Amino acid sequence: MSESMVPHWLTKQAELNPDATAIELDSGEQICFSELEQRSKTYARKLAQAGVKEDMHVGVLSSNSVQMVTLIHALSYLGAVAVMLNIRLTDQELSYQVDDADVEKVFVHDELKSTASKMQFASKVHTFSDVEQLEEVEVLLKTELDLNKPCTIMYTSGTTGHPKGVVHTYGNHWWSAVGSVLNLGLKPEEKWLCVLPLFHVGGFSILIRSMMYGMPVYLLESFNAQAVNHAICHKGVTIASVVTVMLQRLIEDLGDNHYPETFRCMLLGGGPVPQPILEKSSILSIPVVQTYGMTETSSQIATLSARDALKKIGSAGKALVPSQLHVTAEPGEVGDILVKGPMVTKGYYKRPDATKASFEEGWLKTGDLGRVDQEGYLYVVERHHDLIISGGENIYPTEIENVLYQIPEVKEAAVVGRRDAEWGQVPVAYAVVGQEDANALTKERMMAVLIRELAPYKRPKDIIFLDQLPRNATNKIMRHKLR
Repeated sequence: MSESMVPHWLTKQAELNPDATAIELDSGEQICFSELEQRSKTYARKLAQAGVKEDMHVGVLSSNSVQMVTLIHALSYLGAVAVMLNIRLTDQELSYQVDDADVEKVFVHDELKSTASKMQFASKVHTFSDVEQLEEVEVLLKTELDLNKPCTIMYTSGTTGHPKGVVHTYGNHWWSAVGSVLNLGLKPEEKWLCVLPLFHVGGFSILIRSMMYGMPVYLLESFNAQAVNHAICHKGVTIASVVTVMLQRLIEDLGDNHYPETFRCMLLGGGPVPQPILEKSSILSIPVVQTYGMTETSSQIATLSARDALKKIGSAGKALVPSQLHVTAEPGEVGDILVKGPMVTKGYYKRPDATKASFEEGWLKTGDLGRVDQEGYLYVVERHHDLIISGGENIYPTEIENVLYQIPEVKEAAVVGRRDAEWGQVPVAYAVVGQEDANALTKERMMAVLIRELAPYKRPKDIIFLDQLPRNATNKIMRHKLR
């Protein structure tokens, strides 16, 4: 076996821990590693009957489900590349990705059959039930995984425009899981809640950790604050991965209650986090651990350690063991964030120019702005393209948003730059308030707070109330839709 070859991770766990739980559902159903292996191999033989072959690009269109997990593993047994498709996208957006990724077949959850059948790529669509009804064929299944071979293609979240297909090797996913466990550790009773979509790297990475650690995943189809809090409080969940808006809603639902001591980590990603939310989490003793990563880094590349969570509130920590991180500025100053490591993609599918532009001497230019303190802890400030330059002054939207979040009635806030003939750009604020507060909170009252806290050039020139902010499938705010 060459250095790049490792035993198939599901087969290995089925060998080592056959009866250990691999997946647990909120219905109470549990599936052990040996059963998941058997299901996945059976499904692989049926996929072969459907024409799936090694190196074929296969679309996966599904919400979180056991069938989706089975399909993902089945594709790895055949050596096919899983192209993870976002179920919230339009026909035009999905068709673009299917075409761009050279997808030959698309396997969809039965609940999406009606939608998928009307799309431009309908001729390539097979439902999960269609596959289940097929006969198995004899086919040589993979017993080893080549860490250098492509495992998945995931498209960038598209908060700024046309997404690009990020190619992840098995090695990228492998090293991401290694970096995570060396930082957070692993308890015998570990159970990781997965509510992030599996078609997104944040959710997919939990699945890989399960295979490598022999750890159960508590899988939820979609986010529901009550269901997540119930799982943490009553189902033995020890770690959960969330983004900011999810944490906000969990705090609201939790009320005056507290999580059990066995819950040790609320892994928080998805971009800069408003300081008031972190402070409220601290008051409630929620063990928030901030992390920094992106599709291109196969999930985490820097994460705060649990021991530093309270003394470094607001920081995303330091680069994980296998990785490196550099900010192009002196400590305390804001600069571009560059990263390097074995979990970083080698590039974008069929985009040599974009790949070349994104790398500099082996370092990935993340497009994010950040600073490190004197001890080397990273603080993510802003996406580079979200920075507002007004009359030559740099304005960071998160600084304004942090002030808006000090107003109790503000549930969500976003600040973007609007073109201005005199200043080039000026900040504009968008706010979501609770229904009971809609009449009580005025622009004038909000502006009074902003005037008190911010320099004149940072103050929004307008405040716009919305029922909700536009978000993508991972709940990131799509600021380009507000500009």
